[in-house]
Amino acid sequence: MIKGRPTSLTILNFGQFMVHSGPRIIQLMGALIKTDQDEAIVVDTGMPAKYLSNPAEAGREDGLDSFGEVLQIGPENSVEQQLAQCGVSQVKLLILTHGHIDHVGGIDAFKGVPIMMGKPERDMPRPSYFGDTQPMEWPKGQYLTVEQDTGLGPDLDLFFTPGHAPGQLALGVTLAGVGRVIWASDAISRESEPDEGFTDAWDPELALHHAKRLLDMPHDHLIYGHDPDQRLQIPFAPIPIT
Repeated sequence: MIKGRPTSLTILNFGQFMVHSGPRIIQLMGALIKTDQDEAIVVDTGMPAKYLSNPAEAGREDGLDSFGEVLQIGPENSVEQQLAQCGVSQVKLLILTHGHIDHVGGIDAFKGVPIMMGKPERDMPRPSYFGDTQPMEWPKGQYLTVEQDTGLGPDLDLFFTPGHAPGQLALGVTLAGVGRVIWASDAISRESEPDEGFTDAWDPELALHHAKRLLDMPHDHLIYGHDPDQRLQIPFAPIPIT
């Protein structure tokens, strides 16, 4: 699948959101992994385009305003612009960690790119998006689905971690000079979530099981999906993590 070894991981900035519960400010983000064979792997795609121009109206339309409020988002937070900042024009593989609104919103930017995702997510007639709102269609393309942990290439692993969502995925990336990085995505959205019991998850018990599994894996860094404190400590595109 992926021939080269990862050389960098860069966190893509898809905007900021305030969750009413808490309240807490979270980062919407994805990842770009580059390899020594000039391969670019993108993880998640950010919000739908309508949020980049009028987030308040888009939030009302989707019912997202019942959950929280977009604080900062603009054209610069599109997946296309984030990749352009990193000098990437061609993508080898798109990985969708799950089908929620801030992870699949920019999927149409990847026409012709193979899409890897959990089979339970792809088996849904439409992306789960948000609540009962499911306006998006799955675009036509090559889908590669998984239901178990899968090696993607040297030092790059995909973990099947259902719980937050039925087909939730996480990744493990080993980088020279950085060490082993676990990209948890929403398998663990914030450091406090395992202690809180994953109350918002599709299956809280399963989410806790896979969270413990990720936490028990040897790693040097663990990047949560939306940790309100970690967002202040990590670099964003075009600066890779070090």
